[in-house]
Amino acid sequence: MRLDGKTALVTGGVSGIGKAAALEFARQGAKVIVADINQDGGAAIETEAKAAGLAIEYAALDLADLASVDACAAGVLERHGRVDILVNAAGWDRIHPFLENTSEFMDRVLAINLRGPIGLTQKLVPAMAANGYGKIVNVASDAGRVGSLGETVYASAKGGIIAFTKSLARETARYHITVNCVCPGPTDTPLFHAQPEKVKLALEKAIPFRRIAQPQELADAILFFASSRSDYVTAQILSVSGGLTMVG
Repeated sequence: MRLDGKTALVTGGVSGIGKAAALEFARQGAKVIVADINQDGGAAIETEAKAAGLAIEYAALDLADLASVDACAAGVLERHGRVDILVNAAGWDRIHPFLENTSEFMDRVLAINLRGPIGLTQKLVPAMAANGYGKIVNVASDAGRVGSLGETVYASAKGGIIAFTKSLARETARYHITVNCVCPGPTDTPLFHAQPEKVKLALEKAIPFRRIAQPQELADAILFFASSRSDYVTAQILSVSGGLTMVG
């Protein structure tokens, strides 16, 4: 599933699922921009990629700040002219009872997981439409499909991303832009490891494979939606959860 000649933007690309996707895209021949709030991590992945002979560059992005979102999109388009592949992989949450959520916490969860990705996508789609080509892959969560204890607002945001995927796919099909969504289950990422130990152990036991996913396993699914192998696939929601959520 080669991506030669393609330019890809991956949010949250300095760690976890985003980093795995960015590295895999670069190995498949794409020029990759990792957009992330973590500047030190951005410098580190640039160094790692250079040592491996991969084309990866860092762009600053704070999804909770719409001015940053606009500036990131404008800067990338100015430098590269277009983005062929957009992966909205960045996410943030903390396990917290809904009745104890503050307004500030809810605003931040919704901004990073829903409003920011929507804003970034809106800035990049016109260039895709003008080129008559684009691949958008949204990374939601199985929390958005079935709910998750202690993650009510996060699940709401990810459910919004799922609906955004389906609706945007209808609007952009005429421009030969596909829009699909990958829903991870528990995955070996910093976000997972920030959860209480008892929660992590309970999730591992609930997964039929009795283990959490590795970021590369999500990157493989993202690569399928980003490649020519999925040119006739759009508006689809793929759960990669080891069988944890066996629902339609």
